[in-house]
Amino acid sequence: MQNSSDRHEYPAHWEADVVLRDGGTARIRPITADDADRLVSFYEQVSDESKYYRFFAPYPRLSAKDVHRFTHHDFVDRVGLAATVGGEFIATVRYDRIDADGLPASAPANEAEVAFLVQDAHQGRGVASALLEHIGAVARERGIRRFAAEVLPANTKMIKVFTDAGYTQKRSFEDGVVRLEFDLEPTDRSLAVQRAREQRAEARSVRRLLAPGAVAVVGVGRAPGGVGRSVLDHIRDAGFTGDLYAVNSAFPEDQKDIDGCPARRSVRDIEGPVDLAVVAVPAAYVPDVVTECGEHGVQGLVVLSAGYAESGPEGRERQRELVRHARTYGMRIIGPNAFGVINTAPDVRLNASLAPEMPRPGRIGLFAQSGAVGIALLSRLHRRGGGVTGVTGVSTFVSSGNRADVSGNDVLQYWYDDPDTDVVLMYLESIGNPRKFTRLARRTAAAKPLVVVQGARHSGAAPQGHAVRATRLSHATVSELLRQAGVIRVDTITELVDAGLLLARQPLPAGPRVAILGNSESLGLLTYDACLSEGLMPLPPLDLTTGASPEDFHRALAQALAGDTCDAVVVTAIPTVGEASARDAALAEALRSAAAEVPGKPVLVVHVELGGLAEALSAATSTAPQAGSPASGTTGGAHPFRPAERPPTAVAKQPPAGPPQPSSSPAPDSCSRLIPAYPAAERAVRALGEAVKYAQWRREAAEPGKVPESIDADIDEKRAADLIGGLLARGQGLTLGTEETRELLGTYGIPVRGALAAPSPDDAVAAARTIGYPVALKATAPHLRHRADLGGVRLDLADEEQLRRAYAELTGLFGNPDQVRPVVQGMAPRGVDTVVRAVIDPAAGAVLSFGLAGPASQLLGDIAHRLIPVTDRDAAALIRSIRTAPILFGWRGSAPVDSGALEELLLRVSRLVDDHPEVIAVSLEPVVVAQQGLSVLGASVRLAPPPVRDDLGPRTLPVY
Repeated sequence: MQNSSDRHEYPAHWEADVVLRDGGTARIRPITADDADRLVSFYEQVSDESKYYRFFAPYPRLSAKDVHRFTHHDFVDRVGLAATVGGEFIATVRYDRIDADGLPASAPANEAEVAFLVQDAHQGRGVASALLEHIGAVARERGIRRFAAEVLPANTKMIKVFTDAGYTQKRSFEDGVVRLEFDLEPTDRSLAVQRAREQRAEARSVRRLLAPGAVAVVGVGRAPGGVGRSVLDHIRDAGFTGDLYAVNSAFPEDQKDIDGCPARRSVRDIEGPVDLAVVAVPAAYVPDVVTECGEHGVQGLVVLSAGYAESGPEGRERQRELVRHARTYGMRIIGPNAFGVINTAPDVRLNASLAPEMPRPGRIGLFAQSGAVGIALLSRLHRRGGGVTGVTGVSTFVSSGNRADVSGNDVLQYWYDDPDTDVVLMYLESIGNPRKFTRLARRTAAAKPLVVVQGARHSGAAPQGHAVRATRLSHATVSELLRQAGVIRVDTITELVDAGLLLARQPLPAGPRVAILGNSESLGLLTYDACLSEGLMPLPPLDLTTGASPEDFHRALAQALAGDTCDAVVVTAIPTVGEASARDAALAEALRSAAAEVPGKPVLVVHVELGGLAEALSAATSTAPQAGSPASGTTGGAHPFRPAERPPTAVAKQPPAGPPQPSSSPAPDSCSRLIPAYPAAERAVRALGEAVKYAQWRREAAEPGKVPESIDADIDEKRAADLIGGLLARGQGLTLGTEETRELLGTYGIPVRGALAAPSPDDAVAAARTIGYPVALKATAPHLRHRADLGGVRLDLADEEQLRRAYAELTGLFGNPDQVRPVVQGMAPRGVDTVVRAVIDPAAGAVLSFGLAGPASQLLGDIAHRLIPVTDRDAAALIRSIRTAPILFGWRGSAPVDSGALEELLLRVSRLVDDHPEVIAVSLEPVVVAQQGLSVLGASVRLAPPPVRDDLGPRTLPVY
């Protein structure tokens, strides 16, 4: 199949798996000469009407000449792609390069005619839209910039495919045919369309796994116990609303059920459709199960089986084959080595996991790559005694194991517009595609909070079984980039739950001002100190004294909430001695009623628990399921996997409110608000601090920055592209010389101050005369570059005598001129030395960095980063986010520098790298920023051919 058809090698990098509109998958690949029989079979299954629309005439069958023409391509001027499921064609697309007269042509002609044919049974699945994205990317790679298509007016579906794609188009009508012409250069609208389709398709593919109508558990033992039998029991006991089947090839032929559940020897023997198969058989038997499921039309798999990439190289190859095998049938996989999935929605009630009990229904979406961590998180979100109680439970839970296919990115796509999920909590051990994750996180965080804790962040390697792109960025840098995307980054699963509690049931704070009140002066002071440590602005604590009654708490809380001096309230409480149960219930009711009177600000409780305080507070929530009730999912005793560490609890109910909003007035919904309670002031305040920062990000994200049009005037994008093309013609990758660097940066309005080589004292004097005194003499040998601290730079040389003396000192200190490589450069105005860099990271994408030159960045690592492209707001925040930023703004009476010029430089570097992906690294060092203007004294640029596919390319699933 993968042979060259004519004169070019088979382009294997064009192969891709894609998710279609209905959530199924298909494989897109080039058509080759070996596909003749597949093409004929495909064409026979196309209706006469579709054939007529394709050829504008009755065309019942393909001739031998047609088959040859449609299967033989040169992969440059003639290209054909097919979408396949189960190895068979379901759709095709081809382009033929044409000249201005519409005749066959070769390069440099940059237009092509494109045509599609989709099997009728697969129309409406978004196959043509996916093929258009991929054939468009192929055409751009081959130098084609415009497509033309002729379509019959009655073929409205195909016209819609073209018109909805978002490209710049021209449309005409002549001789009964609609002619469409459109540029292939991606536009903002085409990218928006592509990403919206990606989100809908991937969300639908996850929805099919989480809300199936029928489930088959494959590998159910005949005796109680074992993984398969346990999962079957968990699904049945949770009250799954769909059909459930037990499958085991070892069942006797006459066995019809097991514990009341229909039993079958094979998935093929199930009479009706099956949406989800939970696979719990040894790895060696999984391929046969996948084949059975694929042939029966199963939509997705949850593979609990181990023995894959986590076990070594052989297992890794077994895992790759598992993914390839499942995708052949259009199925998606959670796992292998997965813990399972849970959906608490009342119309689903699915517990297809190893968790023995269904967690309480709630509004938190939970994702964990690790099964062990998944157990810990479910435990914390299930507990009553001091734990998360009431309706603050789980909407859906996914534990992906080795995440060979479905990953955190896919689940984010689902949760983005899931009406049952208000907050997303994720435990990640690795991020397979940080660039895409950052993009999805930014969009999700604009709608609902996303809290992430990343494990294995200090090990330097991804866990076994995880396919991860290599990155040159530190974990701290990746975390900073995620925070800029709105992700709430925490360090432990305890902090994950703490933040989730607050965000799930409280409005976002409008600012950092915190009121503190309670019946313990010491606890109030601890809370005050914790607020200062988190960068909050606490008001002096209000001590109600240990004799405070519930009415006192009610009055103080209502007054604090009603005032305009605070944005959040932390209530500190110690239990009373005596009739604790009654007083605790009264206190809970007092807090609830006060919060209900003045909604709109978050309220947290810090309590020292000496007995039943948390239970009493929880009991104040009338909607909270009680132990032993059907809604609670327990029978009242201790939870079977309860850790010793006590997580926070949710307490008194507040009035209904909607999705978290960055304001003090949340919109109402049908869900009760709970006041979260924490056993330590530091934990409560840390969660509040994260909420404050997230609310600030939401407010800023609502009014995104822009790239000022003023910088366009002296940017010559075409000249830069011509320079880059000419330079890359020399080889695959290169670092530009000094003059080439100056010329390229000059096309983007970035002047680099020139320097003249000085291989001898006389050459130095001649250079100084050319430049004009005063000058600087610099050593440019790699070990001396940018090392003024070693004495490799001599400044303010006013005349020939000073220059010759400096030259002698330099060569006397560091060696002969060949070792020192001295240059002469004109003096720049005095200012602050800074460094600006941009790199293309394989995982994170294009990153812009800024810091002060010298020890601040090199020794202390005081460097800030932003994802490219940056806006004016990003540039301003970038230079202000380093710890040494005060030096730029008049620290200790010094003159502030020209921050506007520095921000403009950052925008220009960002624009250069964003416009030309061939520019993989830019370094400007030093950039001397003066009171007026700046000077770039040193620069380097590295080029390389752009990647064939990136995040701006067509939709694809990860390659295995």
